[in-house]
Amino acid sequence: MSTPILPAAAAAAAVEPVDEPRRTRRRGPRRPVATTILYVLLILLALVVILPLVWMVVTSFKTDADAIRNPYSLPSPLSLDAYRTLAGGQQPILLWLWNSFAAATLQTLLILVTASMGAYALARLDFAGKKVIFGLIISTLLVPPVVFLIPNYLIVQNLGWLDTILAITVPGAAGAFGIFFLRQFFVGLPVEIEEAARIDGAGDLRIFLQVVLPLARPALATLAVLSFLNNWNDFLWPVYVLLSPENMTLQPGLSMLQGAYRTHFAIVMAGAVVASVPVLVLFGIAQRQIVESVTGAAVKG
Repeated sequence: MSTPILPAAAAAAAVEPVDEPRRTRRRGPRRPVATTILYVLLILLALVVILPLVWMVVTSFKTDADAIRNPYSLPSPLSLDAYRTLAGGQQPILLWLWNSFAAATLQTLLILVTASMGAYALARLDFAGKKVIFGLIISTLLVPPVVFLIPNYLIVQNLGWLDTILAITVPGAAGAFGIFFLRQFFVGLPVEIEEAARIDGAGDLRIFLQVVLPLARPALATLAVLSFLNNWNDFLWPVYVLLSPENMTLQPGLSMLQGAYRTHFAIVMAGAVVASVPVLVLFGIAQRQIVESVTGAAVKG
């Protein structure tokens, strides 16, 4: 006969935990070969990007003869002749540098003003034909920039802006890319923030200046860097509208360092190094804002 189970023993048996097998977290199979190949490809890609810059800097510290005789070797001896030629030569390299900086800064400020206002209107305001206007603005991105070369030249000529800083800043001050870029950022901002400010009595202009623009600081910094680089690296347009050497910007001015029958590679590379320094400094200053803009877009997406 089986012994009956007492109620207390049954309750204890029910309460007593039952040992269960431990569940081990399964980790995915490691793929050292694939990881190694990935790192090798990334290193090769980094070398493709870095080596031309290293070669540019190394060549700038060579003599002209050494740059031609040994283009892929270290400078022997180390020479600063190319930089001395730039500083004290016949070409006003420092004046070109200032002209480029002034033009790029002025156009960047104009782009930030026009693009932010246009983008906010297309993102938040309701008016007739808004989608059509936005579509027409985006369609201009499909047109090659060289198509606008002759019309812009005629406009600048009729306004009397040839050989002035206005000729290389105003025509590109209202680009479609800046409007599209900032509009996408404004659309992603919570509408509740603007509604709360409107309840407190703020108007559209005050909301735009004191609420929206501070929140869009990462996007504005990114657009500022891109606009500055676009104007800084522009070569074709300044060649057409800048006539005198003292009003020349850096990029077309560097082409004047090349002779008709001989190219001074060390001097040209030294000029390229000088042209790269402000861009690197600007990127170092705005790097944090650019990263915040990219990560914020990724989180919203």
